[in-house]
Amino acid sequence: MANLAAGKTVEKLEGLGYVERTPDPADGRRTLIRLTPHGVDLLARSAEGFDRLRADWARTLGEERLAALEQDLRTMAPGGVFRLDAAGWFTG
Repeated sequence: MANLAAGKTVEKLEGLGYVERTPDPADGRRTLIRLTPHGVDLLARSAEGFDRLRADWARTLGEERLAALEQDLRTMAPGGVFRLDAAGWFTG
């Protein structure tokens, strides 16, 4: 079921121009999914937007309370599934 959902997600992202499928040169049975320039731009703009949103939260809550909230969310989320630093999604 998860593979079907992933395939549909890739199909949708491809249709929107965010990713492209290319043959894997190391293994002809595999297909690589790569970001297009449009996809890279979207991720960069999303990271900038998240940074602005987080800065607003820091001004409202204070950096210490925001850091505590982020730590609490990390505690509640399954190990390694979610990252709270959107820029980290883009860079690695």
